[in-house]
Amino acid sequence: MNSISIDNLLLLTDPIIVDIRASYYYGLGHIKGAISIPYYNLLSNYSYYLNKHDNYYLYCDSGDQSREIADRLRKFGYKTTSIEGGYLEYEKLLGKTW
Repeated sequence: MNSISIDNLLLLTDPIIVDIRASYYYGLGHIKGAISIPYYNLLSNYSYYLNKHDNYYLYCDSGDQSREIADRLRKFGYKTTSIEGGYLEYEKLLGKTW
Protein backbone atom coordinates (compact mmCIF):
# COMPACT_ATOMS: atom_id res chain seq x y z
CA MET A 1 0.00 0.00 0.00
CA ASN A 2 1.33 3.42 -0.99
CA SER A 3 0.09 6.42 0.95
CA ILE A 4 1.17 9.96 1.70
CA SER A 5 0.20 12.41 4.43
CA ILE A 6 -1.38 15.76 3.60
CA ASP A 7 1.69 17.50 5.04
CA ASN A 8 4.04 15.60 2.71
CA LEU A 9 1.72 16.02 -0.27
CA LEU A 10 1.77 19.79 0.15
CA LEU A 11 5.58 19.74 -0.07
CA LEU A 12 5.49 18.23 -3.59
CA THR A 13 5.90 20.38 -6.68
CA ASP A 14 2.89 20.15 -9.03
CA PRO A 15 1.48 16.77 -7.95
CA ILE A 16 -1.43 15.36 -9.93
CA ILE A 17 -4.15 15.19 -7.28
CA VAL A 18 -7.36 13.31 -8.07
CA ASP A 19 -10.55 13.79 -6.05
CA ILE A 20 -12.54 10.57 -6.43
CA ARG A 21 -15.58 11.82 -4.51
CA ALA A 22 -18.84 12.63 -6.30
CA SER A 23 -18.71 15.83 -8.35
CA TYR A 24 -21.16 17.47 -5.94
CA TYR A 25 -18.69 17.19 -3.05
CA TYR A 26 -15.82 18.38 -5.22
CA GLY A 27 -17.91 21.48 -5.91
CA LEU A 28 -18.33 22.10 -2.19
CA GLY A 29 -14.58 22.06 -1.64
CA HIS A 30 -11.45 20.21 -2.68
CA ILE A 31 -7.70 20.15 -2.26
CA LYS A 32 -6.18 23.05 -4.17
CA GLY A 33 -5.25 21.98 -7.70
CA ALA A 34 -7.15 18.68 -7.57
CA ILE A 35 -9.07 17.37 -10.56
CA SER A 36 -12.40 15.60 -10.17
CA ILE A 37 -12.72 12.03 -11.42
CA PRO A 38 -15.51 10.35 -9.45
CA TYR A 39 -14.77 6.86 -8.10
CA TYR A 40 -16.98 4.88 -10.48
CA ASN A 41 -15.85 6.85 -13.54
CA LEU A 42 -12.22 6.21 -12.67
CA LEU A 43 -12.75 2.56 -11.83
CA SER A 44 -14.72 1.78 -14.98
CA ASN A 45 -12.54 3.74 -17.41
CA TYR A 46 -9.13 4.27 -15.78
CA SER A 47 -7.18 4.03 -19.05
CA TYR A 48 -9.10 7.06 -20.36
CA TYR A 49 -8.14 9.23 -17.39
CA LEU A 50 -4.68 7.98 -16.42
CA ASN A 51 -1.43 7.06 -18.10
CA LYS A 52 1.24 4.78 -16.74
CA HIS A 53 3.97 7.43 -16.77
CA ASP A 54 2.60 9.97 -14.27
CA ASN A 55 2.21 9.74 -10.51
CA TYR A 56 -1.32 10.26 -9.19
CA TYR A 57 -2.37 11.14 -5.65
CA LEU A 58 -5.94 10.04 -4.93
CA TYR A 59 -8.27 11.07 -2.15
CA CYS A 60 -11.85 10.56 -1.01
CA ASP A 61 -13.55 11.73 2.20
CA SER A 62 -11.63 9.61 4.71
CA GLY A 63 -8.97 7.78 2.68
CA ASP A 64 -10.65 4.34 2.61
CA GLN A 65 -11.96 4.35 -0.98
CA SER A 66 -8.87 6.09 -2.33
CA ARG A 67 -6.64 3.48 -0.67
CA GLU A 68 -8.71 0.69 -2.25
CA ILE A 69 -8.72 2.13 -5.76
CA ALA A 70 -5.03 3.17 -5.59
CA ASP A 71 -4.12 -0.43 -4.68
CA ARG A 72 -6.24 -1.78 -7.53
CA LEU A 73 -4.79 0.60 -10.10
CA ARG A 74 -1.20 -0.19 -9.03
CA LYS A 75 -1.92 -3.84 -9.87
CA PHE A 76 -2.67 -2.64 -13.41
CA GLY A 77 0.65 -0.78 -13.62
CA TYR A 78 -0.43 2.76 -12.66
CA LYS A 79 1.58 4.92 -10.23
CA THR A 80 -1.07 5.75 -7.64
CA THR A 81 -0.80 6.87 -4.05
CA SER A 82 -3.61 7.34 -1.55
CA ILE A 83 -3.73 10.52 0.52
CA GLU A 84 -4.02 9.53 4.19
CA GLY A 85 -7.18 10.75 5.88
CA GLY A 86 -8.63 12.12 2.65
CA TYR A 87 -10.43 15.43 2.42
CA LEU A 88 -11.42 15.35 6.11
CA GLU A 89 -7.74 15.39 7.08
CA TYR A 90 -7.12 18.26 4.66
CA GLU A 91 -9.92 20.26 6.30
CA LYS A 92 -8.46 19.56 9.76
CA LEU A 93 -5.09 20.84 8.60
CA LEU A 94 -6.71 24.04 7.36
CA GLY A 95 -8.79 24.36 10.52
CA LYS A 96 -12.15 23.98 8.78
CA THR A 97 -15.09 22.19 10.29
CA TRP A 98 -18.51 21.74 8.78
